[in-house]
Amino acid sequence: MNRRELLKNSAKALLFASAAPLYASAANDDKKADRTKKNTNSKHPKIVVVGGGWSGLSFAKHIKHHVPDAEVTLVEKRYEFISCPVSNAWLADMVDMDFLTHSYIEAANNFGYTYFQATATGLRAKENVLETTQGDLHYDYLVFATGITYDYYNWSKGDEAFEKKLHALYPPAFIPGSEHLTLKRKIKAFKGGTFVLTVPNGNYRCLAAPYERTCLIADYFKKNNIKGKVVLIDENNDITIKAEGFHSAFKELYKDQVVYMSGSKITNIDLEKKIVETEFDEVAFDDAAFYPNVRAPKLLEKLGLTTQTVYNRVEANLDVYTYRFKGHHNIYGCGDIRPMGFSKSGNTAYTEGQNLAKMIADDIAKKKMRWVSPTTFCVSIISSQPDREITLVSDYKYGKHGETEFNSSITDEDWAHNGIGKSKAQFNWAKSMYDNMFYV
Repeated sequence: MNRRELLKNSAKALLFASAAPLYASAANDDKKADRTKKNTNSKHPKIVVVGGGWSGLSFAKHIKHHVPDAEVTLVEKRYEFISCPVSNAWLADMVDMDFLTHSYIEAANNFGYTYFQATATGLRAKENVLETTQGDLHYDYLVFATGITYDYYNWSKGDEAFEKKLHALYPPAFIPGSEHLTLKRKIKAFKGGTFVLTVPNGNYRCLAAPYERTCLIADYFKKNNIKGKVVLIDENNDITIKAEGFHSAFKELYKDQVVYMSGSKITNIDLEKKIVETEFDEVAFDDAAFYPNVRAPKLLEKLGLTTQTVYNRVEANLDVYTYRFKGHHNIYGCGDIRPMGFSKSGNTAYTEGQNLAKMIADDIAKKKMRWVSPTTFCVSIISSQPDREITLVSDYKYGKHGETEFNSSITDEDWAHNGIGKSKAQFNWAKSMYDNMFYV
């Protein structure tokens, strides 16, 4: 079997596994009433997961499958789910917003857990109580799957006014919602000149996404005869993932539209003059989307649940083998908050939530918890018409000292010949995952 066949078989197996239906009883709307009293009196395991992203949704679904009598509550502040994965395709008008948007109510009803629309605000760990804007929740197990927030410190040095202005004027669009709407408006309104994108160092959300976004914006400029360039300022010494495929696309498809600046650490951003300064260059820009480093949400830092890592300044302080927060026996974390070097991406987070659900179910059953690697399945679009795509599948292992290592990694970066785009791999994968998190 050659590499391409192995890749395709791996992808098919992953999609089949992701689409396999798991059955649970319908959710009971009355569960939302008098949360504190219900939780303190119930004999069933009480499991609360904070965060309705890919990892939180996967965990909520799968823990109900493994422990059907558990009372599972998903705490999420948003009223609807909007996907960050595939949002680059939305920026390029390849899908509509309905494709990315899904209902938390439907997911809860379909899989038998409770969607609790609220924001987590505090924790009384000794009492097993999570504090929220809609009241206290008692738990036997608590899981934080709260995703990432941005860390502007390397650029701002703590200047909060600068951070707010930079985010307001040039949002990164790696947290779904208004940021993506603003970026799409910027792209559609762009008349020409220099459009700056940035790639942070460390382990940021979706390693491939800034390069994919560069391709699709360049593709838009090229097809609409816009005399503009996308200048991609990358703090890394080279493209961090699928480098062969992205480099060849920049060179062969977008040599007149893309300027790639590797190893370029940003030292200053002058918002008045619209100039980005690096250690070696100055880049004047007409518009931009500045993607800084990422970190765990400040809620976790407030609760004393974070640590500094080699990847980012602030991430969840987890035992990498059990996903438990250090110092707590029944509080866990998964998804993009974690300190491990796994890709901060949708499929990785989904499989991690699935794996953690099995681990906690085993703990409830007094069985030994066994760590299983999450799976990264990453499809990047190189151009819209024709649809050309490159793909990566990988999993992980730990070294002797708990450091993250690749266990296996397979890529297909030959976008000119592989035919992945014709099969709409990214969209088929996404539909399978959305169906799996919300409907089947």
